[in-house]
Amino acid sequence: MTRLAVDPISALEERGFDIQYLSHAKSILFGEFGEQVHELAAVLSALSLPMTEIIGSGGGETKFTQRTRKSLDARGWKKHNFVVAKSIDGLEREATSHEVDHVRTVPGVGTIGCEIEWNNKDPFFDRDLENFKRLHADGAISVGIIITRGSSLQSKMMELVRRFASERNIVNFAWLAAAGVEPTPKQRAHISDRANRAKDPIDFAEAWTSNFVSNKFGAATTHWEKLQARVSRGVGNPCPLLLIGIPASIVVFDNATVEQLDEENSPSE
Repeated sequence: MTRLAVDPISALEERGFDIQYLSHAKSILFGEFGEQVHELAAVLSALSLPMTEIIGSGGGETKFTQRTRKSLDARGWKKHNFVVAKSIDGLEREATSHEVDHVRTVPGVGTIGCEIEWNNKDPFFDRDLENFKRLHADGAISVGIIITRGSSLQSKMMELVRRFASERNIVNFAWLAAAGVEPTPKQRAHISDRANRAKDPIDFAEAWTSNFVSNKFGAATTHWEKLQARVSRGVGNPCPLLLIGIPASIVVFDNATVEQLDEENSPSE
């Protein structure tokens, strides 16, 4: 097997990606899966996220996530359903299944499992980490990888949305509609209450920005700090893990009209 000397993950870290290895994952990945690490890094280094896709994210899987998945799939990182069966005297007594969105197997070497949690409810981290733990214990995977929103992207989300509002001259609901954004009735009421209250009203753009970020990318969604909280208390241990946080630097400001998806005011990938 070809072993590549360059560390493409360090190159990602230099670009602002959050990177963490746990339980000797680095040694395993670079010792046994060098080519596959380069495949993953190639996908991540090419990531670009138009601001209009952040604003338009709704109740379905985002275009950004779809592009990332397709790029991984094209390199052989396919969805796979692991079925673990237990038998007594040749008779199957129990079987469990664990679906992983991206799996890369190298014959004679081992298997990597990878999950993308771009913007889901944060308990999905518990599911992913426990799945990886069980699959590793059963010998099904060598390493688990989780990709999520990085610390810089989460911390700068308010700033990014404010910039969008400023550049699109968002001063009322009509201008929001012109940009392709249609808040739900509940969101409209909350924005109006803050912008039009008699005491200490705030700027419309600020009211919308705050409401949008709290609804779409709030503290209870999947992002780097929530993932850190899990692994720091041992969730997923002792499965070797590579954790990757996507940085704010991949966001680009475009002039497209927002294509807003139908939603139920809940985060999704």
